[in-house]
This record gives sequence, structure tokens and C-alpha cells, in this order.
Amino acid sequence: MTNDLFSEIGVLQRSKKSLLDPHIESFAVLLFDKGYAKFTVKLKIRQLSKLGRWLDKHEFDSNELDEQILDRFIESQSNNKTNRHGVLSTLHNFLQFLRDKDIVNTAKVKKENPFEDVEYGFVNYLSQERNISQSTIDRYISLIRPFISSCLDAKDINLNTLSVDIVNTYILSHTKTNSSTYSKLLVTALRSFFRYLYSNGKIAKNLAVSVPKVAYWRLSTLPKSLKADQVEKLLKCCDCTSNIGQRDYAILLLLARLGLRAGEIVAMRLEDIDWEAGEILIRGKGKREDRLPIPYDIGEALVRYLKNVRPNCSVRNVFIRIKAPYKGFSSSVAIRDIVDNALSRANIQSHRRGAHLFRHSLASNMLQDGASFIEIGELLRHRCQTTTEIYAKVDIQALHSLAQSWPGGGI
Repeated sequence: MTNDLFSEIGVLQRSKKSLLDPHIESFAVLLFDKGYAKFTVKLKIRQLSKLGRWLDKHEFDSNELDEQILDRFIESQSNNKTNRHGVLSTLHNFLQFLRDKDIVNTAKVKKENPFEDVEYGFVNYLSQERNISQSTIDRYISLIRPFISSCLDAKDINLNTLSVDIVNTYILSHTKTNSSTYSKLLVTALRSFFRYLYSNGKIAKNLAVSVPKVAYWRLSTLPKSLKADQVEKLLKCCDCTSNIGQRDYAILLLLARLGLRAGEIVAMRLEDIDWEAGEILIRGKGKREDRLPIPYDIGEALVRYLKNVRPNCSVRNVFIRIKAPYKGFSSSVAIRDIVDNALSRANIQSHRRGAHLFRHSLASNMLQDGASFIEIGELLRHRCQTTTEIYAKVDIQALHSLAQSWPGGGI
């Protein structure tokens, strides 16, 4: 297939050669590796060939290419009826490819985020000094980014303009309409950010000590869960005749039978599955690794997905996108969407609609079936037994036997 494609590209290039020709062919190889169809690659290569001829015509060197030059090229093609969005995507992906290969001077990259240096330092602090997992870093950055954009001047980034009043005002405005869980994570991220700034001499005062606490009473609510028959109904609603249905069914089984977290499924790699031992390596919170047995139905679902559905590509993630470009899920949000869609198909109403719904359901149903807290904690890989105690509240019959009579209530 690649020989046929390069033959066609060669015909195009022989007619009107450009300085970009060698890089275009290398880019085509990358597109094939990411799973793009032959027809799609041809369309992208033709567009890049036009770009190369345009650069030669206007006497641009290939190493001068940047976003501004791409914009000028797009404007020159304004009479062309091709898909503008698709062309832009192709051109910018090609530009990034050239930068990754050091063909284009990366120093010319225009910073879209003026606070990039601040974020970069904070990320290094979290990963190298605090040994924080990448998923936690991503969550912290998603909360810190709007804070610094809102409270700092992009034209004159002076971190010492931050004050207790500014911090408290921001926190109050962003916690009134959000859950206590979100609010708790926000103040935790801010404290960590301020500790970094102060310890590295970027601010004169340690604002971390002034960040207020969020009221959060442990064990104050019941865990949200589904009944066992609802879980089975949800699994049966997967369309296992389609590729997406088979992939999502395997993911939902891992959530329902093993109580995995969304991030653990995103991080799962092909080498983590030990078929001979019948075990799977789980990369959990805090860089913890555990091995769990593979139940029969999960094994069957994984085999069907890997043999019949998963594209043949260099990506090592177990679960990847069905359509090109083939790559693993970028975050846990993809797993949440899979759960949310499954609940909608099964017509199941639930306040909680993420992966943790299955985790809570597994623990609650095990408890009702007579499992001990130790057994539940071992399956869910809780480091502390107090974490498992939250499920004690779902055993209403056992709690009823402990309830004391209300004086004068006649009970």
C-alpha cells in the first residue's frame, strides 16, 4: 500500500518538486502508522505538496515555516473549495511534525499561553520534588490555569501581585456553585501551587497558609451505587456487534467486576496482561501496582476486543480510539463518557455517572452478599481499612439492629 501511495506522490513531485518533498514522505509514513486510510493520506499529501510549491514560489526556506506563514498560505487558497478545517488540521500537524524532527526552528514558536513558564515550573516541582502522578498533575493544572489567567496580567506577569484577598475572592466565587469535592480539590491545588512559588522564591509571602479549608464531613453521605440487576442490565445494553460496542463492553466489565478506576483503565498497557498466569497488572493511585486475577467473562471480552476490534498499531495502550489517529485515551473523561452513554442506553437514572459508580456498586453488592470489609478492601485495593468503612452505611438491615429506641417514641 505504501509503495502505491509513494508512487502517486512521486508523480506529483516529479511534475513540480519542492523542498518539502522528503519531509512529506516521512510524514505519510507517520500517518499510516497512526491508522489513517490510504485515501485520507493522499488528500493530506496533495495539500502539503501545494504548500511546498507555494513556499518555493514565495522563496521561503522550509525551516522558516511557522503559524503566520501557514495563515498566509491558507489566505492564498481562499478560492479553493476544500474543507478549510481539514486543511488547517493537516498543516498544523505537519508543522508540529517538522518541529519534533528539529527541521523547523522551535524558537520561532509563538507562545499561545503567556503563563507557560509558570506552569512548566509547577509541573516539574510536582513530578520531580513531590513525586505526584501524572493524572493528579493534570487535574492540578486544569484548576491552576484558570486561576492564574484570572488573577494575573498576561502582559506583565508579576506573581507578587497575588494577595490573600485576591485568593479568597477567587475561591469564594468558584465554590458557591460547585460541589464540595471540586472545592476541596481546588484549594488543595492552590496550596500546592503557592508552596511551589514560595519555596522557589517567586513570591515573598507564603500564601498557602491563607488558603481557607472547605467544610467536608467524612461519611456524611451515602455512597451512590447501582443494584446488581441494574449493573447486568447496563452491560447487556452494549451493542457487541459493533467495534465500539465490543470495546466499551470490555471496559464496563473491568469497571463492574474488578472495580477499577477510570485512570487505571486509561493507563492499562498490553504488557500488563499476563495470559499464562491469568492476571492483570493495575497501575493505581500513588504509582501503586497490584495484580488482580482475570475473571472468565473479562478474559473473553478482552480476547474478542484485541483479536477483532483493536487496530494494529504501535500504541501500547490496551484501549485506544477506534478511528484514526490511533492513540490511547487522553484522560479519564473518555471512560466517564462511556459510562454515561451506557446509563442512557439502559435508561438508568443516577446522580453519579462516572466510573466510580461501578466501584461503589461492586462494594455495596458484595457487602449485601455477605463479604467482609477486609475482602472488599482487598479487591478495591484500599490502603487503609477506614476507606472501606463508608460502605457500612449501605447495610441498612445491620444498621437497624444497632439503632437505639427513641425515648417516648414507642419503638
